Amino acid sequence: MTGSETFPMARAAGCPFAPAPGLTERPPVSRVRLWDGSEPWLVTRYADVRAVLADPRVSVDVAQPGFPHTNAVSKARDARMKTLMQMDPPEHTVQRRMLASEFTVRKMAALRPRIQQLVDGLLDQLLAGPNPADLVEAFAMPLPSLVICELLGVPYGDREFFQGVARTLVMDDPDPARAVAASEELNAYLEDLVATKSAGPGLLGKLAAAMAPRELAVLGQLLLVAGHDTTAAMIALGTAVLLTHPEQFHDAADPVEELLRYLSITHTEARRVALADLEIGGQVIRAGEGIIAVKSTANRDPLAFPDPDRFDLHRSVRHHVAFGYGRHLCLGAPLARVELEVAYSTLRRRVPTLALAVPLDRLEFKENAIFYSVRELPVTWASTLTTLPPGSSTKNRRTPHDSSVNG
Repeated sequence: MTGSETFPMARAAGCPFAPAPGLTERPPVSRVRLWDGSEPWLVTRYADVRAVLADPRVSVDVAQPGFPHTNAVSKARDARMKTLMQMDPPEHTVQRRMLASEFTVRKMAALRPRIQQLVDGLLDQLLAGPNPADLVEAFAMPLPSLVICELLGVPYGDREFFQGVARTLVMDDPDPARAVAASEELNAYLEDLVATKSAGPGLLGKLAAAMAPRELAVLGQLLLVAGHDTTAAMIALGTAVLLTHPEQFHDAADPVEELLRYLSITHTEARRVALADLEIGGQVIRAGEGIIAVKSTANRDPLAFPDPDRFDLHRSVRHHVAFGYGRHLCLGAPLARVELEVAYSTLRRRVPTLALAVPLDRLEFKENAIFYSVRELPVTWASTLTTLPPGSSTKNRRTPHDSSVNG
């Protein structure tokens, strides 16, 4: 297969949870064409993807010649703002070290009671409201927004503003100027928040003395946008998967790691550029050539995950690369894991009759966004069984509707 095929490819063809056929039906290392006519290397196997992500001769610096921008918007935005995700050492090392102590597994675990409180509050509202309901609007989107606002010290009352800006930033809007303007608007908001000390107790205020206002605003934008949009996408898409596998929705096993492997929601994948000649999967990649490491196919590689297209909560899966690998392993992974664990487990416990309100093939998926997800998730439930208190258990409890939960 040559570089005549354009990336990114439609993912929702066939099974909407699987990688695009155009990714899976090609050689392990091959050329692909981007919007601007450039032809970076596409790397799809698990071992090769990890090799790319761990290689110090590979750069994330978007200013490097040959870096594979997936569209005009990302190129324009990247030219104006450099975040932690686009930094190489030593710059990356310094900023990541500053943040790493704030996102430890222990600190994120300490947030679990508060996250549980937020989850229960949102589910109280969901269950008291209309049935059916859109789980994206009622639960998947507000939960991570609440969590990241509290963590950063951003007023949740401003959520409509920053969620609107975030939608512009993560969607592949055909107008680059619109994305740049949205980014600048959010930066100005965050700079003002810190300068006027309007931020609540949280990470922005804590770092204010150590970072320049603009630098802190850029970091805040990254954490705010990525911290709520990625987790919101996983809550919604993961719930859709569980509801189309009802036996696993009711399984006691924690579904988080298998869902992360099975879905790999970063639609534009991990993009890099070679700083020196290197060999990946038997193919020589020259200095200055772009590389796209495809995490979604790496997580469906049968050499790493037997029978990879089967959704199975009981497989050994912790070695997936949904959060990346190497020095750019997602900083917020411990927080995302806690949010997802609490969200999925509480949905199962408190709403055991939860079901899709429409057939799977009627759901609309976000194909033109950085993060792949479902636009809306209409769900329904047996309203007579929605008053379970937060601490109660449904283990071994059967309801009149247990057999009807389906996708």
